[in-house]
Order: sequence, then C-alpha cells, then structure tokens
Amino acid sequence: MKFFFDFFPVLLFFLAYKLFGDMPPALITAANQIPFVELSQAEPKHAILFATLVIILATLAQNILHYLVYKRFERMHLISLGILLAFGSLTLILKDSVFIQWKVTVFNWIFALVFIGSTYVGNRKPLVERMMSSAMQVPPQIWTKVNWMWAGFFVFIGVLNLVVAYNFSEAIWVDFKLFGILGLTLVFVIAQAFYLQRHVIETSKEP
Repeated sequence: MKFFFDFFPVLLFFLAYKLFGDMPPALITAANQIPFVELSQAEPKHAILFATLVIILATLAQNILHYLVYKRFERMHLISLGILLAFGSLTLILKDSVFIQWKVTVFNWIFALVFIGSTYVGNRKPLVERMMSSAMQVPPQIWTKVNWMWAGFFVFIGVLNLVVAYNFSEAIWVDFKLFGILGLTLVFVIAQAFYLQRHVIETSKEP
C-alpha cells in the first residue's frame, strides 16, 4: 500500500499526459486560472505542461495526506516536493519540458549523495542499515555494500533518464518515467532482498 502511495503522483502524471486531449474543457479552463498556466488542448505539446501541473498538485496532496494520517511529514516526500516545485515551476513558466525531465535525474542524484553521505555523518551507519536493521541482522560490511549498491542504482537511474530524455521522444520518456523506472526499481529491490537473505545472521533461540 505504501509503495502505491509513494508512486501515485507519477501514475497521475502518466495519465494526465496520455489523456490530456480527452480532459473536460472545464478542467482545462480551471487549470488556466493558475498563474503561468496557459493550456490549450489544441496544442499537443501542452500535454507535458498539464501533466507537470498534475504531478505538482498530486505531490502536495501526498504530503498533506501523509501528515494527516501519521502526524508527521516523510523526508523523501518533502525532498521530492521541493525539487518538483523548482523544476516543475520552470517547466510551466518557460513552457519547456526539459526541466521536468531533469527533475528525475536531480532527485535520484540527490538520494545517491544522501546514501553516500550517511556513512560519513551522524553515527556513520549506512542509511540502509538505519532503515532495515530492525527487520534483519547482517554483517556491517554487507550493510556498507548494499548502501553503495543503492547509491550506484540512483546514479544509474539519473544517467539513464537523461539518455532516454535526450535520445527518444517525449512520449517514450513519459512511458519510461512510469514503467521503466518502476520496473527497474522492483528488479533491484528483489535482487537486493536475495543478496541480503544470503547474509542474514541467524539469532539463537531460547530453548
């Protein structure tokens, strides 16, 4: 459930882009009341602008709903919102999709830096260990390796995003943003789970 909650803004971005031409005109008129938003369904290039507006609003709603349910904000959601507000606003103001495309890369590279930096600040425990040590116990060197795997994965996704954005059509990039990144993330998480399982330290049970 949490996995869907984290990804639903991306899903809405995808649907808004694909269904832009079929949206009720009244909805587009309402969207045009927002400063810097000037949409026309007669202009196919405006689909990415509408999708950008939708993902901004969806991410705002995501943060509000999370706070209402858990009485706290989640750091990952706030970081995503901050980057999205910066790059999404530039997309809407300058009418250029390159900014929303770069948002994906910047977001992933920031998280790569967070994972790397976690081994040098605070208690110097890898971020992966801080997040998962309550669920399983593995040797310290394994936590460090997995932490670097995550950092490398985020760097890889950031680079791959730019490759797709600059070498393929906008429509293909939108597909990649949902299905490509989601699919690669699922494969990576499953592979990581198998790797960790091989190194789990068995705790002795009381007779």
